[in-house]
Amino acid sequence: MSKEMLNALDALEAEKGISKEIVIDALEAALVSAYKRHYGQAQNVEVEFDGKKGNIHVYAVKEVTEEVFDSQLEVSLKEAMEVNKAYEMGDKIRFEVTPKDFGRIAAQTAKQVILQRVREAERNIIYNEFSAYENDIMQGIVERQDRRYIYVNLGKIEAVLSKQDQMPNEFYQPHDRIKVYVSRVENTSKGPQVFVSRSHPDLLKRLFEQEIPEVYDGIVEIVSIAREAGDRSKVSVRSTDPNIDPVGTCVGPKGQRVQAIVNELKGENMDIVEWSEDPAVFISNALNPAQVVDVIFDPNNNKACTVVVPDYQLSLAIGKRGQNARLAAKLTGFKIDIKPESEMEAYYAELAENQETPEEEVHDEAIVASDMTADDYENVEFEEKTAEDEEQV
Repeated sequence: MSKEMLNALDALEAEKGISKEIVIDALEAALVSAYKRHYGQAQNVEVEFDGKKGNIHVYAVKEVTEEVFDSQLEVSLKEAMEVNKAYEMGDKIRFEVTPKDFGRIAAQTAKQVILQRVREAERNIIYNEFSAYENDIMQGIVERQDRRYIYVNLGKIEAVLSKQDQMPNEFYQPHDRIKVYVSRVENTSKGPQVFVSRSHPDLLKRLFEQEIPEVYDGIVEIVSIAREAGDRSKVSVRSTDPNIDPVGTCVGPKGQRVQAIVNELKGENMDIVEWSEDPAVFISNALNPAQVVDVIFDPNNNKACTVVVPDYQLSLAIGKRGQNARLAAKLTGFKIDIKPESEMEAYYAELAENQETPEEEVHDEAIVASDMTADDYENVEFEEKTAEDEEQV
């Protein structure tokens, strides 16, 4: 176990990317375990691996004592001074105790422990590599599926795609190439586990970054996404450059940019709307393609509003099964109640009636009937009537 061992360690480091130091530590731990199993004790045993020659030495560490009670753990001062006269009470001395038949026994035990450490090291390497891809997009190949998952080959590891992360309009076949969003990476006892998704809203964001350079560079920013995977999505965008139209940039010439994303998502409809600081404008944009007449905010709830649309636009604003209104609410963060224009006429009339009118000033009849001016009225001194005056009247 000399040059062959060193060559094997070098090859392992080159092929697997596992540090030679990790394997040597595993080897030393394995040899201590093997010595303990076959020779009954290892509490004071140290194993040393020579990284230059590849030789292995086993040492028993003994303490110098005046009287020896356990020869495996202790050595007398007299014996210690025979080795070196500088030793004193309490010193630790290493004695080589490598058995002649230890190589064969140790090799069998060490092999199992080394393989285990190698597997752990490989798992850590894979975990560190794929944890860097968390919240990012990757391309994989569909391998197989069972009742719980679809297994996607990402190269060094097989990721799992659960049912809730699949798109309802897609059917996956072995050898299909698909782009997936890495939602999380876990380091479990059985090794790294990578979970991917096709329905996550951020998959849409990463696809926009891939297809649209302005989004990747941050010139056009995606503010929010509302998605019902496989059916329809709404994306609000804004531009940091006033000379760039964010919606037109994302759509691309003849819709080529957004069409590439739609094709990747197997025909999922895409609404790209411009974000606005004005909530009323943003809500109107979010309800696209419906026209909006007015947006009335609830004074008792700053995240609720009523949107007025023309009667003929009501079904378009609500959408099929309420989808357009639902996605607009998710996109804007507002609770949206959509009303037709005809129904709101009565609301406007009632609102006008309930508006408070200023109270009319009531003046003394005698003064109103007189020719007094406003200044004279301010200077009038009113006498208080007594009970006798009231009887005379």
